[in-house]
Amino acid sequence: MTLWWLVPLVLAMALMMTAILRRYALAKSIIDIPNARSSHAIPTPRGGGVSIVVAFLGALLILAANDKVEPHALLALGGAGSVIAVIGFMDDHGHIAARWRLLGHFFAAAWALAWLGGMPPLELLGTTLALGWVGHVLAAFYLVWMLNLYNFMDGIDGIASVEAITACLGACLLYGLAGVTGLSWAPLLLAAAVAGFLFWNFPPARIFMGDAGSGFLGIVLGVLSLLAAWQSSALLWGWLILLGVFVVDATFTLARRLFRGEKVYEAHRSHAYQFASRRHQGHLSVTLGVLVINLLWLLPVACAVVLGYLDGFAGLLIAYAPLLVLALFYRAGARET
Repeated sequence: MTLWWLVPLVLAMALMMTAILRRYALAKSIIDIPNARSSHAIPTPRGGGVSIVVAFLGALLILAANDKVEPHALLALGGAGSVIAVIGFMDDHGHIAARWRLLGHFFAAAWALAWLGGMPPLELLGTTLALGWVGHVLAAFYLVWMLNLYNFMDGIDGIASVEAITACLGACLLYGLAGVTGLSWAPLLLAAAVAGFLFWNFPPARIFMGDAGSGFLGIVLGVLSLLAAWQSSALLWGWLILLGVFVVDATFTLARRLFRGEKVYEAHRSHAYQFASRRHQGHLSVTLGVLVINLLWLLPVACAVVLGYLDGFAGLLIAYAPLLVLALFYRAGARET
């Protein structure tokens, strides 16, 4: 039975649900009010990312019922994603202390890893590394960092949506090159769900994703990358390359702020993309710039890795080098002025 009809259905579902969530947010005054730490100037409703959660999880159940997703993948993606979405939804409607959020994040990561079987052996510079329990711990921190960095990087109109769509569709291409096309259904439908939301979030945004959506995307993308790693280490390297813009900006910014002794859990506007949006006086050019980088630089490097022309780690370094230069150019992590 063909399931291609799911792609437009998921897109349409996310599109319509975002419209409903926008009206709900306006009615309940769930609004992001601009302040000194904001990258936007107009009060805007938030929480639209719930449409991505509902549309994707519904599609995931249909995939599982048609044997397109293995039960362990369904439980890892659906369970961890649901936990993070609920935590984010509660935080969007009020406030949850950082320590409790972090505890929930690690619980979700542990849940996903329990169903995935932990961290698979990793090919690094021609050597296979089986890290055992150390690898599982590193994988948990990786998932928690992925969901948090996605939250950090969801700060201007459209950027988180464009990153998710290009990474997911790029991964589908990598799966095709690696001969594991069966893995493509989940990222393809996640891209469709995000595309439906992007209609409302494209600059100038009429609704924001909120923590429920950004955290959900972060952990689901992380779990998808580990699922792929069980097929091939090259696919994990490919995912990390495709997500390079977010990984480099968020990690470099965090490291620089930590080095200065700042409270990294406090809101700020010192990511490279935020400095860039202020320099270029708008969100659209930065979001489109991320799209161009993903398609014309990161995707070709990821393809070279999966095709065996580049070692995975070497490809990662090559892909990230110009991103680090851009982060430095746009003063990622510098003090705000």
